[in-house]
Amino acid sequence: MRGQTGPDFIEALARGLDVIRAFGPHQPAMSLSEVASAAGLARPTARRILLTLEELGYVRAANGVFTLTPRVLELGMAYIGSTSIWELARPHMEALVAHTGESSSLAQLDGSDIVYVARVAVPKVITFAVTIGTRFPALQTSLGKALLAALTHDELEKTLAEPSRSGITPRWNPDAEERDRALFEVRTRGWALTDEELAPGIRSIAAPVRDSATHVAAALNVSVHAAETSIETLTEKYLPLLLQTAEAISADWILWRSRPEITVVAGS
Repeated sequence: MRGQTGPDFIEALARGLDVIRAFGPHQPAMSLSEVASAAGLARPTARRILLTLEELGYVRAANGVFTLTPRVLELGMAYIGSTSIWELARPHMEALVAHTGESSSLAQLDGSDIVYVARVAVPKVITFAVTIGTRFPALQTSLGKALLAALTHDELEKTLAEPSRSGITPRWNPDAEERDRALFEVRTRGWALTDEELAPGIRSIAAPVRDSATHVAAALNVSVHAAETSIETLTEKYLPLLLQTAEAISADWILWRSRPEITVVAGS
């Protein structure tokens, strides 16, 4: 259920985005009725939106079944491209993965979830498949802990009050006191650890990434399978490499944001 909206809110646009978000790993192809149900829309409304998206090239229809097209990637990549996150982080993340032999991801907060915005992966059997755009509840991930620990108390309460849109029920559900203790520890030592708090088999460490001297804009992690890699290996062997990489990405990001703007005047 969508919350209160302002006078400039465009309901039709919001419904169109609801239809796009209705598709996912477990629902890659749906009938009109399934789309309407998943997006919470009446069939005639869902039909008009699907036909519009099809005409624009974002949806494909065949034999009464609708699927998204690769053009939808333009919507997410527009954000990533506008911040140069991938270009800045990729060489550092590739070097980190080469040294650890484990996957590394960069994520940002979106409400009470994290959303993956960059990733360099190695083949592993994991509980959840992760790609750019994947979202998980923030509190139960090392990436999310690193990001939440940078918030003020009021910002934290407001952020976690938003319902998760990940569709995942995590294993660890702390009360406010336990949550605050965990985030205080992250804030104090400068990095975060999760040990199968989101789901069995997922263990990771993360460090904050800054786009200015005072602002945490993202978090970087190294993720492993709990049955293969111990906490000692994570914290003693991989953590120093992770911290160095997060600092290097931060330095590049801060430098990129401080670059001078060049204005080209036509005819000059």
